[in-house]
Amino acid sequence: MDKNRHKIKQLEVMVADVIKEAHDTTTLVLFTGNDHLEYQPGHFLTISPHQFPALERWVDYLEELKGKKEPARAYSLSSSPHEKYLAITVKEERYIKGVTKYPPLLSPILAMRTRVGRKMVITGFTGPYQLTNEMRTKSNEFLHICAGSGVVPSFSIIKYDLQNFENTKHTLLFSNKFFEDIIFYNQLITLQKQYPNRFNVIFTLTREKHKSYFGNQIRLGRISAELISEVVTTPENIGVFACGPDHTKFTKKEAAEKGIILPPSFMESIISNLKEIGISENQIVKETYG
Repeated sequence: MDKNRHKIKQLEVMVADVIKEAHDTTTLVLFTGNDHLEYQPGHFLTISPHQFPALERWVDYLEELKGKKEPARAYSLSSSPHEKYLAITVKEERYIKGVTKYPPLLSPILAMRTRVGRKMVITGFTGPYQLTNEMRTKSNEFLHICAGSGVVPSFSIIKYDLQNFENTKHTLLFSNKFFEDIIFYNQLITLQKQYPNRFNVIFTLTREKHKSYFGNQIRLGRISAELISEVVTTPENIGVFACGPDHTKFTKKEAAEKGIILPPSFMESIISNLKEIGISENQIVKETYG
């Protein structure tokens, strides 16, 4: 039996704070009352769209269109168990013609239209994106490679590990399009200053035009095998967490029907780069979205 199943339960929460992390990304701090919360860094919770009256017509329409019930959406926890609050960080998904099959349903409401005091029901907590004690016995060095909101579960893991384990070291390679897209920028820089010998972060920006941002800590371009090699000295021993976008089933099907070869996704590129420098798949914990 899955040892996490007994921990999964429904909770009614209230939004206690709304923190704008970027123009399209928001952290929702959730008040849970006196419930004792048991979860692991990297876990996610789920939220059903059926509970929001404003979405009722959209839910009915999409269910008729798809011929099935709309599922709950999963959101990674940006808080860690040692903190006194529960939080999720949500990036607004956008409808992109030819890429997105259906208009995003819940994330625009959560990221752009949620106010302090809103009540909702969440279900939590679970997920395989975890740094386990077994992993700690094999290595004390961990590399996180993330893009956009994919940093959320790694942020939770890094905060918790730095606080509670003295011997582990973490490096974060964090890719975004523009500087203004970076979420948790100040928090990550603060963590690096607080734990200079145990945490290092390098940001990469793929479309930024302002040269003043760039230096040793902020690089222009994508995360490459060369950059990974720069921060990894013992590839055979390191543990890796990778979280970011991948091609959806819809995108792959559309491309196949049109005879189009898709360019490598973020996740495909990262896995290829890791293999190139000698990191095997059994060293990698990954989570994708699309």
